[in-house]
Amino acid sequence: MTTTLEHPPQTDQVNRALDEAPPSIFHLKAAVVSGMGFFTDAYDLNVISTALLLLKPEYHLSAGQVGLIGSTSLIASFVGAVLFGRLGDLVGRKRIYGLEAAIMVIGAVGSALSPNFTWLLIARFVLGIGIGGDYPISATIMTEYANRRSRGKQVAMMFSTYTFGQIGAFMVGLTLLAAGVNHDLAWRLMLGLGALPALGVLYSRRRMPESPRFTAFSGDRPQAVRDLNSLLPGAVDKAGEQIAGPSARGSWRTLFTSRTLLLTLLGTAGAWFAYDVAVYGNSISQPAIINSVISHPSPVEVTAINLILAVVFALTGLCAGIWLMDRIPRRVQQIIGLAVSGVALLAIGLLPGVTTHIAMFVILFGMSSFGSTFGPCLTTMVLGAEMFPIGVRATAHGLSAGIGKIGAYVGALVAPVLLADIGLPHTELLAGVVFLIGIPLTLVLREPSGRALN
Repeated sequence: MTTTLEHPPQTDQVNRALDEAPPSIFHLKAAVVSGMGFFTDAYDLNVISTALLLLKPEYHLSAGQVGLIGSTSLIASFVGAVLFGRLGDLVGRKRIYGLEAAIMVIGAVGSALSPNFTWLLIARFVLGIGIGGDYPISATIMTEYANRRSRGKQVAMMFSTYTFGQIGAFMVGLTLLAAGVNHDLAWRLMLGLGALPALGVLYSRRRMPESPRFTAFSGDRPQAVRDLNSLLPGAVDKAGEQIAGPSARGSWRTLFTSRTLLLTLLGTAGAWFAYDVAVYGNSISQPAIINSVISHPSPVEVTAINLILAVVFALTGLCAGIWLMDRIPRRVQQIIGLAVSGVALLAIGLLPGVTTHIAMFVILFGMSSFGSTFGPCLTTMVLGAEMFPIGVRATAHGLSAGIGKIGAYVGALVAPVLLADIGLPHTELLAGVVFLIGIPLTLVLREPSGRALN
């Protein structure tokens, strides 16, 4: 079995056509189709924070159980990311492009029908496998469709739907709570509605073609050319002969025996891990954080504040991040975002009186959200997909995203306990330090902006 990761010379025409192709309607369609998966991911991961406001008294949950419910989808995401990432390199991106959405539908419906804590925990675990599987497949296939000059922006636009999913989760929660829906029905609707966008994803993704880069790498250049010309008419004139290309099975071992790839994996996975520890610890526990600052707020007030923070700060950071993507180096953008988020949380932990001064707290906490969506929210996804050669691209992205989700699990599990034991200022101080740890890990990466994909 051949395990080389280099694509044969016969595929160069396909790769060059994709690298130099101008942005088109197809690129926009691909970004929307892939992005709807991330919208669903974000909705499912963030709506649980509002649902837990209602679940905690109904199921009499301890702080540890709250952390477990909030984090179980995240550790399952590690399983899904690694498994589906590897399958993406073994059997192709398209063959499993949508399978992860089907798993998300099952997990969302199962969560809504949960009769007890254990059932909910299992359903959220199933949901997490689908969420994790979406990361490497969507990111890889979108990266391989994109051109080299605006690849970062195209992938960032795809992943920008994550922020809209977060906003959607808060809007659904706020609407149900403000409408006075019975609490038992409200949390079930919050969790179950996550199945609707996943169903749309399941339908639309089956109609997308395989990545021409992957097909050419697998040895079927005529099919790659046909797919490419269906996306970009006239991009390649002749299909040529069937070629015996290398196996699409990039060697798993290569990631751990190549010093260059191992260092790259350290940078992509390590920075993602640090970022997710800090950001998910705060996002899953955000209702509890608001409760620590405002005396006895109602669930409606907590959800409304979360929605305002997401729209004013997170969405603004996202728009700025997409606008600057491909205009400044990826590493610089990630470092700026990590630094802004880290310093803002350090200020909450170190400056006296911040947690009793609502306006100052909201500004600093909001700046942390701005830095997050401006930088690492986008760049970890982009860097994880474009830094590795095609034979192990999905595998490496799955490892990077999966290790990131282990960090998210740690943050979501530990944050409620820390808030209860050491209080809000010290918890945010620790989160700020973890954000900053991502900076030296980012520096080990080479800058990929404007480069052709390997």
